[in-house]
Amino acid sequence: MADQYAHSGEDKRPTETPAIRWEEPPEGPVLVLLDQTRLPAEEVELVCTDAPALVEAIRSLAVRGAPLLGIAGAYGVALAAVRGFDVDEAAAALAGARPTAVNLAVGVRRALAAYRAALAEGGDGRRAAEAALAAARALHREDAEASARMAGHGLALLDELLPAGGHRVLTHCNTGALVSGGEGTAFAVALAAHRAGRLRRLWVDETRPLLQGARLTAYEAARSGMAYTLLTDNAAGSLFAAGEVDAVLIGADRIAADGSVANKVGSYPLAVLARYHHVPFIVVAPVTTVDPDTPDGASIEVEQRAGHEVTEITAPQASVGAGGGIAVAPLGTQAYNPAFDVTPPELVTAIVTEEGVVSPVTSEALAELCARARR
Repeated sequence: MADQYAHSGEDKRPTETPAIRWEEPPEGPVLVLLDQTRLPAEEVELVCTDAPALVEAIRSLAVRGAPLLGIAGAYGVALAAVRGFDVDEAAAALAGARPTAVNLAVGVRRALAAYRAALAEGGDGRRAAEAALAAARALHREDAEASARMAGHGLALLDELLPAGGHRVLTHCNTGALVSGGEGTAFAVALAAHRAGRLRRLWVDETRPLLQGARLTAYEAARSGMAYTLLTDNAAGSLFAAGEVDAVLIGADRIAADGSVANKVGSYPLAVLARYHHVPFIVVAPVTTVDPDTPDGASIEVEQRAGHEVTEITAPQASVGAGGGIAVAPLGTQAYNPAFDVTPPELVTAIVTEEGVVSPVTSEALAELCARARR
């Protein structure tokens, strides 16, 4: 089996280049993003000087991941305010850039509320912009702190469910430092297990159609010195059947009030496999991902993406084909390409947040968790 083995030595942060940062060069404030579409081939940064540039970066997945989208949305509002653009227009465009990811709208609303509150208190545009930026920076800091707490709660849960140690964990999509102000959500739990000497193997789904597991999670695992193995999404069943998976750890883009979890497409089949094989299926996400205004899974809007993401294979430097990739299907082939699927709560063993663990997953338990977080 070809795989990556852990190496000794001090762990490094999964990426040395921050996924997002605010800078103030002489020509004016900018938001700098690590372009995740270019990984793992190269670390290239995008410089956004206005909200439309950030909207395009969000839609192209140059910046992605639920917590990071919230941070980006907040900074985008601040960027519009500081540079004197129409803040309400920028906020509306940013909030609608990826409809399934609830954190994006949460971040936008938080910075917008700070901006409007400063104006209502008699402040001028400059003070209102400073308020929006302060809100974005606070959200960025809070997410890093939440990431550390989620890692702690998640590792404790793994040790409780799997007291023998030597965890073999399967993960899907990318949930590390590339999606967070800290070290991530589900990946942060696996990283904590690795640092504690209790992670035997991280199984990494390649995650179709954009290969975010192969390109990004494997990249972060390698940078962290973790023992990991990459597999195609449709190989997961044989891995379960062989008894090689002790737990599944995934993130979430939206959690409905009843506990239904929207995550990268391919998550729901893993939940079904996990239930059949009596393997814990654990979702790790900040409380901001829980959306009490979305009653159930059927109410979650699932983003449909372009078909060429399925019919073509795209490399960072490729320039062939309508989508910038090499065709792998006949010209004119129609593709079904939802970005997410929805896992019902009865298939979720636990939801891990910075405020603690919900298990079993019920609407009442989630509502209590959200109320506690607000307090």
